[in-house]
Amino acid sequence: MTGKSYAAIAAAAAAALVLSSCGNGGDDAADEGTDDAADQAAEESLVLYSGRDEELIQPLIDQFVEDSGIEVDVRYGNTAELAAQLIEEGENTPADVFLSQDAGALGAVAQEGLFDELDAELLEAVPEIYRDDNNGWVGLSGRLRTLIYNTDLVEESELPDTVEELTGEEFEGRVGVAPTNASFQAFVTAFRVTEGDEAAEQWLSDLADNDPQYRERNGPIVSDVLDGTLEMGLVNHYYLYAQAKERGVEPEELPAANHLFGDGDIGALMNVTGVGTFDASNEASTALIEYLLSEDGQQYFVEETAEYAMIEGFDAPAGLPSLEELDVPDIDLNQLDDLETTISSITEAGLVG
Repeated sequence: MTGKSYAAIAAAAAAALVLSSCGNGGDDAADEGTDDAADQAAEESLVLYSGRDEELIQPLIDQFVEDSGIEVDVRYGNTAELAAQLIEEGENTPADVFLSQDAGALGAVAQEGLFDELDAELLEAVPEIYRDDNNGWVGLSGRLRTLIYNTDLVEESELPDTVEELTGEEFEGRVGVAPTNASFQAFVTAFRVTEGDEAAEQWLSDLADNDPQYRERNGPIVSDVLDGTLEMGLVNHYYLYAQAKERGVEPEELPAANHLFGDGDIGALMNVTGVGTFDASNEASTALIEYLLSEDGQQYFVEETAEYAMIEGFDAPAGLPSLEELDVPDIDLNQLDDLETTISSITEAGLVG
């Protein structure tokens, strides 16, 4: 800004000060009324940064607006990019709430100290493993990593017990992967956290040498498995249910099934979509988070996106164990924030599609 601009602002400020000192109590009352109206309007609206797809989440947001009367300005984008934007904006962000596709992005924002602490009663509704250790964010729905396979092409007895076995010669050219997809990258990050960087890099290199079948996203992997052009692929559990819904059949009627890795194998990572706020005293922000964790909100995730509910009282997706019965790896989801190293490892292994 130039010196002239600074001078103009200073002069305007001085003039405003003179005018205000000459004003009467009525003017002060009017100003207070304007401020109160602005505060009330702010409390009845919020800005939401959403890393979840508009097609999936907007119907639920619309229902919240209808039920609460609180307006929501939703700004959609890639989860990782939104997290980076929030970190860059810092305390000056216009966002009131961040809705993330995965825990890693939430962890990255939390590490910067940007989230405000959520109410303990709200947090306690969700299992401890699916929320922030420092109460900055909370999981909303669960997304389980699985190996989907074509039941006409692959015998159940052929399936591996661990995800590491997929680099064996018996799986050469048979496994679909989406290395540029966020859920695959979160899984690799979890692999690094639990097994170490060296082990993860070796697995990625071995997988790249085993002629994997590359796809851009999870959806095409599932479609190709169903059509028989792929035998199996690493995806999230709910894609099978989405395909069943799209085709107007029950999941068990499809020629495919989700195979779960057992014994806490990292291939059975349960990641979460989640949410955090930058001002827990903002009643509109708190109301939205409470709604997403309410029975109505959780029912939406179960019925419309076939994800795991984070609160008690809901069934698991058909054919899968309940949240309590799952044999998932014991990992702090806050540790999935180092995406940069993960992407470098995937690229250096040659697993780039």
